[in-house]
Amino acid sequence: MTKILVLSDSHGNVNNMVIAVKETKPDMIFHLGDCWSDAVTLHKQYPDITMVQVPGNCDCVMEPSERLLEMEGVKLLLCHGHAYNVKSSLLSLEYAAREKQVDIALYGHTHAVGMDWNNGVRLYNPGSIGAPRFNNPAAYGVLTLDQESNLIDFQAKII
Repeated sequence: MTKILVLSDSHGNVNNMVIAVKETKPDMIFHLGDCWSDAVTLHKQYPDITMVQVPGNCDCVMEPSERLLEMEGVKLLLCHGHAYNVKSSLLSLEYAAREKQVDIALYGHTHAVGMDWNNGVRLYNPGSIGAPRFNNPAAYGVLTLDQESNLIDFQAKII
């Protein structure tokens, strides 16, 4: 079983990310962009926890804009979401996820928690850990994967 802390849109609020790490005690951390340097800072504080990150629209780094992973028999797409216009619709992200044959697409950018299941693809947004908008609280996600029991669970948590 693997427990993954999913963060996005930290925008300088490393303190909230530290709180989320302490609350969840994850095996891994995914940071879905905005701000790359926050994830680097967090990883320095927790070097024993594997960190996987992608840049967001506010990040000026020369890194792949998305990553494909397979864990516990589950195929994952990690992206910030801006390239798929997720603020307007999840359709482009869903199509991309289906084309890439993933089970779960994790994205940020909207600063709001999202949990959708479209045509066999799970689309999960942990919300913004650092800069929530539209009366949303600061939030993060916990993705639990267990190949033995076929468990796929995503929970949004509030700071």
